[in-house]
Amino acid sequence: MPWPSTTSRDTETFGYIDEERGRQITGLQLIASENFTSPDVMAATGSVLTNKYAEGYPSKRYYGGNAVVDKIEALAIERVKKLFGADHANVQPHSGASANMAVYLGLLNPGDTVLGLSLDHGGHLTHGSPVNASGILYNFKSFRVGDTDERLDFGQIREMALEHRPKMIVAGTTSYPRRLEPEPFKAIADEVGALMMFDIAHIAGLVAGGAHPNPVPFADVVTFTTHKTLRGPRGGCILSSAAHAAAIDKAVFPGSQGGPLEHAVAAKAVAFHEAMQPSFKVYAQQIITNASALAEALAHQGFRLVSGGTDTHMMVVDLRPFDSELTGKEAQLVLDQAGITLNKNNIPNDPRSPFVTSGVRIGVPSVTTQGMTQTEMPLIAEYIATTLRGRNDPAIVAEVRAKVAALCAKFPVYPTVKK
Repeated sequence: MPWPSTTSRDTETFGYIDEERGRQITGLQLIASENFTSPDVMAATGSVLTNKYAEGYPSKRYYGGNAVVDKIEALAIERVKKLFGADHANVQPHSGASANMAVYLGLLNPGDTVLGLSLDHGGHLTHGSPVNASGILYNFKSFRVGDTDERLDFGQIREMALEHRPKMIVAGTTSYPRRLEPEPFKAIADEVGALMMFDIAHIAGLVAGGAHPNPVPFADVVTFTTHKTLRGPRGGCILSSAAHAAAIDKAVFPGSQGGPLEHAVAAKAVAFHEAMQPSFKVYAQQIITNASALAEALAHQGFRLVSGGTDTHMMVVDLRPFDSELTGKEAQLVLDQAGITLNKNNIPNDPRSPFVTSGVRIGVPSVTTQGMTQTEMPLIAEYIATTLRGRNDPAIVAEVRAKVAALCAKFPVYPTVKK
């Protein structure tokens, strides 16, 4: 039975895809967990590998016809091990969340005590949020950032570790803009006999590019996503010491996943190859430079930066000093109209709910991929501030939208890719 003819093509779905492509290339994409993948990564993601079932691991499959798939997955594994200096890698997790849950499944028992950063202070849902399986199945104790400096307090973390004697300490964040040194976490974990897991979902590309410390030599397990600063396809990965390799692999398959998405695994292999090139180090450093420049420019516009600034690819912005009535929810909505995409975000000790928030989170990986540098960051800050000051005037918002489109036209994302 043949596929539908070209005359019966699903024009509605592909029309929406074209519409989304237009949104991405004509607006400023400032969501910290997003990036623009290369045409090669997209080609691998949309390849014939999507047709193949491959339950199991290279040379240990439950289906036939996997000789080529085995080569691809083995290549991805070897590349990511070399990229991060790891003993073992599992490239099958469908996401960062599934990678984290597989680690818990493989190394913990239900009810075990774990330390992790509180969600409202910069942690992730899978770091013990009570609405997530991590917080339901395991006894998470949450540490928080300091009330005054809004930075991790390792004295507090150590005291909690000594009090609760956790089986595991989870390092890593989703909206913490400061450098994360692995040594203090390792020292605390060793003192109380805990395993150390480091979730570098947001900073994996910075680590790979040498712009952030590599936690692999210190942690028992490192998890990350491949689609943020690493600039690969949507997916996850787990790195571990040799001692935990078998437990991790068993927890991924058959413990928590079935057949791997081998088209995504191939795209990960491509992304790892790209991250091994000298140009990627330049890219990672430019991310740091751009984030610092944007944070400084936003401060000049009257915004308060949580923790006073950023050392990474992102910043969390407290809107209250800029406008006490402005919420993160309202800012996100009106900035969308101006072609500026970011997300509302709680600030530490936020008096507003997670659905409203007093802040926004801003990241620069995507605009850095486009080729923007510190020269463009003050313009972006100006467009954000102008939109929010004039949020009740459609003419002002429309004027900013036109300026944003003009700026993006100077930095085309996919100049050789056509609809």
